Formats: sequence, structure tokens, C-alpha cells
Amino acid sequence: MPILLQTNPLPSNSDEFGIATLLVAAGIALIVGAVVGIVILTFASGRGIKAARAEADRMLADAKAQADLTAGAIRSESEKKAREVELAAEKQSSEKRASIDRESKATQAKLDESLARAAKREETLDRKLESIDAREKRIDNREADLRKQEDELKRVTDENERTRTELRGALSKLSGLTLDEARELYMTEVREQSEHDGASLRQRILDEATRDAKGKAREITLMSIQRYAAENVGESTVRSIKITSEDMKGRIIGREGRNIRAIEKATGADILVDDTPGVISVSCFDRVRQAIAAEALQRLVADGRIHPTRIEELVEQTKRDIEEKIVKVGNDAVVEADVRGLHPKIIEALGKMHFRTSYGQNVLRHSIEVAFLSQMIADQLGLNGSIARRAGLLHDIGKAMDHEMEGGHPAIGMEFLKKFGEKSEAVLNACGGHHGDIPATTAYTPIIMAADAISGARPGARRESMEMYIKRLEQLEAIAREQPFVDEAHAIQAGREIRVILNAKKADDATAFQIAEAIAKRVEAEMTFPGEIKVTVLRETRAEAIAR
Repeated sequence: MPILLQTNPLPSNSDEFGIATLLVAAGIALIVGAVVGIVILTFASGRGIKAARAEADRMLADAKAQADLTAGAIRSESEKKAREVELAAEKQSSEKRASIDRESKATQAKLDESLARAAKREETLDRKLESIDAREKRIDNREADLRKQEDELKRVTDENERTRTELRGALSKLSGLTLDEARELYMTEVREQSEHDGASLRQRILDEATRDAKGKAREITLMSIQRYAAENVGESTVRSIKITSEDMKGRIIGREGRNIRAIEKATGADILVDDTPGVISVSCFDRVRQAIAAEALQRLVADGRIHPTRIEELVEQTKRDIEEKIVKVGNDAVVEADVRGLHPKIIEALGKMHFRTSYGQNVLRHSIEVAFLSQMIADQLGLNGSIARRAGLLHDIGKAMDHEMEGGHPAIGMEFLKKFGEKSEAVLNACGGHHGDIPATTAYTPIIMAADAISGARPGARRESMEMYIKRLEQLEAIAREQPFVDEAHAIQAGREIRVILNAKKADDATAFQIAEAIAKRVEAEMTFPGEIKVTVLRETRAEAIAR
């Protein structure tokens, strides 16, 4: 007979409860299957059907009771779990609602703040619009006033133009001049006045600049002179050799003059034997040949063996000694001036400059002096003292060979330096342009010119003949007298200043400045002189009266 299973419904409000129900159903099914199996086995073993049914009912009742207990436990657990899930969901929902409330409050606060700012900005814009409206009204009023003023100005201008035309016609009738003639006369007067005013202004500016520049230049120059003290050197192209007795003069001359001719031929110098007691003079324009001749003659006098063969031997030996001395003197000069990187030929030329003089001043000592003065001036001006010292030492290098070549020593020296590897533009330009032969391309050239003038103009440095001195003074006065309105001109202070007196009735103050500048430019262009010459132009009015 069929077995009917009856189960109580379980709550199905969650997934866990559904799973528990399935497990209970599976357990009952297993029990029923076991009961059926037992019944079948019992039947098969020959027991009676009643006994099997009774056993099955008992077992079924036990299983049902067990199932009810299990279902009750599961239902209680499911209800507990459901309550926990419901509480958790309720708590999560509450927290979410609180978060949403906070966010909505913050958003509302921002909206309120934005609305406040917008209201404030709107208020500001309203005030600005009111200000703009007021300004536009003022501008409109001002434009109206300007239009009125323009109209009034145009009316006045037209009236002035009519008046000017009438006055021009009246003036033309009164003066007897046309408009073009009057304009030309007026422009001539304005031009003359402008030239006079321009000359006065130009001179005032030049005076101020010259005063400041002279003060600074004088300070630097005096500092350089005081810091460098050089010896006074005075030499000549004639050198005297002392002899022990008057008989030596005859031996030097030799039979029929063969000894003196041999000396002059070997040395290239002139031997002067005169009545001066105890001396024989050696004369030569080339100071190197003069030194060779004088040294060889001194050795001949000391040796006593004087004949053409001995003369040639001693002259050759003296030449070698002088050449060695030239190199030594050149190296000493380079070391003293602290100049490096020079070609041996340049050093040799410096050594030859030891035997050259300019107005009695030794050229090598002059070059060393210019080197140190140039460095001091360059240092004061913020330039490179080493370059200035190098340019100062080499500026007169052309004098070592100008008697052998055509041209002035600046051009000769510059070409010589280029030939033997001098690359500095400052040094080359200073060598070629320190006498103004070429334009100065660097700031070092005027420094070398100033140092050269200081070295040559200092007391005792150079000498010149009385004839040349007088000739220079006469030339200086003649240049001054050739200027217009000059009554007198006098060279004073040994030719270092020229004083010019103008005709006060014909020349004014501005003309006096122009004449002073013209004289200075002509002196620079036409004369050669050491240092500088001051031009002083005087214009005075003399009032005379006679008391009787």
C-alpha cells in the first residue's frame, strides 16, 4: 500500500531556510526507503504482512517524529538568521540614510554660499554699471565742451590768419621787401645767432668734459710717473777711447794710414784722431757698429799689437762678443718687462735697441719705461696690464732696423712683428699707430701714445739741439699768427705753451675758443714735439686814460 508522507511547511523567507527544507525532505525520503526495504526483506523472509506493516508503521512514526524535531530546530534557526539579516539591513539602511543626509546638507551649504556670492557680485556689477553710466555722461559733456572749444579755436585761428595777412601786407609796404626777401633776411640773422649760440654751447660742453677728463688723466699720469723712476740717459753718436800715450795715435794710424783704414773698413765706423790729448774718437750713426769699433779699438790699445791681420781678428772676435751681448741684453729686457712668448729675432732686435738713441735717450730703456707706464695706466682704466706692457715694450721695435730699411719705424716695426709671429691686434696696432700713422683700433694704442709722450717729455729724458729748439718755437708762433684777429703770439715755458692775444673789437669769446681749437689742431698736424703744448687765447679790453 502506498505510504503517505506529510510534512509541515517551513518558512521560505530566506535562502538558508529553503536549503534546510530540502535537507529534511531528503532525510524523510531515506527513512521511507529504508522502511520499504525492510518490509520487502521481511516479506521475503516469510514473515507475515501484518507484522511488516506494524513494523513499518512504527518506524514511520519514529521517522516522522524525528523529522518534526529536525524541522522545528531548523525553523527556529532560520527565524533567528532572518531576524539578524533584517537587523543588519536595517542598520545599513540607517547609515546610508545618515550619509545621504550629511551630503545633502553639505551640498545645500555650498549652494547657499554660491548664491550669496552671486548676489554680492550682482550688487557689485550694479554699482559699476551706475559708475559707468555717470562716466559716460561726463565724457559726453566733455566732448561737447571740446567741440565748442574747437569751434572757438578755429574762429580765432581764422581771425589771426586774416590779421597776419593784413600785417604782412602792411610790413611789406613799409619795409619795401618782398616776403621771400624778408624771410631770407630773417633766416640769415637766425643762422648767425644759432651759430654763435651753438659755438658757445659746444665750447661749454667741451670745457666741462675736458675739465673732468684732464683731471682724471692728470691723476693717472702723475701716479704713473711717481711710481716709475727711471734713470736719465744721455748718449751721443761719438764715443771717446782713452789711450795711454800720444805715440799710440801714430801706431793706430799706421804706415801711410793702413791700420786706421783697416779698422774703418772692418767696423764701418769713422776713427777720428785729432789734437785732443789722450783720446781717440769713434763716430758712427749705427750704434752697433760704433760699439764694435770702440771695443775692438780698446782691445787693440790694450794688446799693443796693431797691424791689419790682428785688427781683422780682433774685430771678428768683438763682433761675436757684441752679438752675444745683444742677445743677452734682449733677454734681460724681456725678463725685466715680464713679457713672454717672443720670437728669438724679436729678442735680438730688442738687444739692438740698446745701442740706439733718440734725442740722447736710450731706445731700449725708453721702451721698458713705456712698458711699465702703459701697464700702470691700463690697470687704472680696468684694462689688461699684460697686453699694455707687451705693446709698450715692442712699440719702437722698428728703430732697431729703420736705418737699414725705407719707411718710418712704426710701419717697419709692425711688419717685423707680423713676420715673426706676433698675433695680438692690440700690440700690432700700438706699434704701427703710436705716432698716428694709422687709426687706433684698440684702447691700448692711445695708452701707448700717452706713455710714450710721458717717457720722452719727462725732465732729463731727451735733449735736442738749440737750432731745432728755436726752429720749433718759431714754427709754433707762426701757426698762431696765421689765425684771424690775432695781434700777438708768444711761445713760453720752453715751447710747452703758446699764448695768443686777439683783437677784442673784432673777435668775441666764442671766436676765441674756435681759434684756440684751430691752433691746437694745426700744431698736432704739422709739428713733432714731446709731451703736449697748451694753447691759451686771450681776449681783453684795455681802457687807458692820461692824467695831467
